[in-house]
Formats: sequence, structure tokens, C-alpha cells
Amino acid sequence: MDKTELIQKAKLAEQAERYDDMATCMKAVTEQGAELSNEERNLLSVAYKNVVGGRRSAWRVISSIEQKTDTSDKKMQLIKDYREKVESELRSICTTVLELLDKYLIANATNPESKVFYLKMKGDYFRYLAEVACGDDRKQTIENSQGAYQEAFDISKKEMQPTHPIRLGLALNFSVFYYEILNNPELACTLAKTAFDEAIAELDTLNEDSYKDSTLIMQLLRDNLTVSCFFYVLSGSVTSCLLICDGKKKPLFCSSAKHSTDLGCLPMIPFHNLV
Repeated sequence: MDKTELIQKAKLAEQAERYDDMATCMKAVTEQGAELSNEERNLLSVAYKNVVGGRRSAWRVISSIEQKTDTSDKKMQLIKDYREKVESELRSICTTVLELLDKYLIANATNPESKVFYLKMKGDYFRYLAEVACGDDRKQTIENSQGAYQEAFDISKKEMQPTHPIRLGLALNFSVFYYEILNNPELACTLAKTAFDEAIAELDTLNEDSYKDSTLIMQLLRDNLTVSCFFYVLSGSVTSCLLICDGKKKPLFCSSAKHSTDLGCLPMIPFHNLV
């Protein structure tokens, strides 16, 4: 099947919400070795976003059930086996994407926008691996994710306007990495606030074509900034609990079990992110 037919089939698969088929088509396009156009790049990203997204969601649900199940329960082994099956699928998908990025996409990127896009994608997929990894493997995966994000971030600061949606999307996901993977809400807050403030200061540079995307990501940054700053200001230090407050900053709920007697207990509220 030639490139044109593969692209047409990928678009058809997207409309039918058959994202595994879509990903297979775009993988074949990528492996032909030519630099992808913006449209092709976005098709690849959307395909794998949905393919891996289903597994990430399933893994979270199964892990939650596993944690709530008594170890003596006969169903425990079944639940564990199923979680490991989903983990294996997730790792396989992430490994495939990372191989495409290293072998074809990053190497073939001829402009800063594409390079930042692919390095951000690399950071994202290592982040997804970190969500299910443990021990030394998790440590190395986190380092790989942070390295890719940082390289993309450095290029974006030099080569792209603060209002560019790819630069904003990178800042959004990098802040999620700090918040959810490194458990560092202070750095997450600083990164999100800087990106938001820099974009606000240069709103006049917003491109008409990217206005909708840029303003949406800015809204997500602001939402995350609110969560992160409330966490930091109200706790007074970086801890592992998140306070949810009313308009007068009176605590309503807390995600830490040690405060559950007074405030109730909720799971950690995740940051918004693009992928």
C-alpha cells in the first residue's frame, strides 16, 4: 500500500474510531523514512494517543481495584494477571512509539517546530512508562522522560513564540511530569506560571490559525496552576497531599489519609495534559 492509500485508510480508521488500525497505518507511513508533514505528524500523534490512552485508563482502573482487594481474596491473582497483561500492552505501545521517534522522526526533523513536537512526544511516552514502572527501571525511565522534555523546552525557548501551541503544550505536559511523576508541585507551579505569564505578555503575537489551540492550552495551564498553587500555599511545604478549598481558602477535602478525620479524603487530582 502506498503512502497516499495509507493516509486515506488512517483517516477512515480515525472516523470509525479504530485507533489501532490508524496507528498501524501511520507507523507504516513513518517507516517509509520521509519527513512527515504537519497533517501526517498529527495523525500519528492522535492515533497513538488514543491507543495508549485506553491502556492507561484501564491500568488505573484495574490498579485501583487491586489495591482495594484483600490479598486473601481468590480473585486477587486474576486481577494481578490482568493488570500485568494491560501493562505489557502499554509497554509495547510505548516502546514502538519511542523506536519510531528515535529511528525516524527526531532524526528527520528539519525545523525546530517538528523537533520540539517529537521530543515532547518522547517525554510523554517515557512518562507513560514511568507510570507503571518500578525500582531502577522507573528511575531510568524518569530520567529519559525529563531529558527529552528538557531538550524540547530549551529549543522551544530559543526558537518559538511563547504563544505557539506546541511550546505551550510542552510546558503543560512538562509541568504534569513534575507534578505527577516527580511529586514536585512547586516546580510544576513555577513552570506553568512562567509559560502562562509569558504567553499573556505576548498575546498580540497569536496566529489566527492557532488562536483556538493556544488559548485552550493557556486555560489548561491556568487550571493546573490554580490546583498546584493552592496545594503549595495551603500546605506551606511540598508534601504528598492536596487540599481542595472553597472561595475563602477554607479546606474542604484533603487527599492525605492522615487528615481524613478532619477533612475527608480524596485521591490526588491529576493535572490536565494534552496526551
